[in-house]
Amino acid sequence: MSFLPILLLALSMSADAFAAACGKGACLERPHWGEALRTGAIFGVIEAITPVIGWALGRAVGGTIAAFDHWVAFGILLAIGGKMIWDAVRRHEEEEKPKSHSFLVLAVTAVGTSIDALAVGVTLALVGANIVINALAIGAATFTMTTIGVMTGRFLGSRFGRYAEGAGGLALIAIGTKILLEHTLFV
Repeated sequence: MSFLPILLLALSMSADAFAAACGKGACLERPHWGEALRTGAIFGVIEAITPVIGWALGRAVGGTIAAFDHWVAFGILLAIGGKMIWDAVRRHEEEEKPKSHSFLVLAVTAVGTSIDALAVGVTLALVGANIVINALAIGAATFTMTTIGVMTGRFLGSRFGRYAEGAGGLALIAIGTKILLEHTLFV
């Protein structure tokens, strides 16, 4: 693969992470660059690892993982998005927001948004693409987009409070639904 297809693949894989990061940034009390970079690093590393796992699975078992990966992504994103909506509805405006998210919350969200990268890894194995270059590009793009997303969420959260948090939850559910529909109805 040449530079442009790798770049486009990396950017498309990071789009879901960007949307999730906006929601995560909106949930926090004015996140700073340190938290944005931490979130970007967690998402970027996980997003870089998942296509490698998919590539290894693709080399080993072909397209078997593709039969259910979309259900896993949908379930994870539905649960996280639902929790964000619940928290937005439950929290009063004067209630204090957390300063940061736990590693576990960020890692689970990152896994949910990177299931499509797992499927892409399977495809990359089937076409014989260089997985190292593609995984590094996907991880770097996700790190960048997620860091920007958290800071965008900071702006949205300070302006729109719990509405931005609820919208972030709806966005995660929409991403999960999109993944599910793409793999079940449009196959």
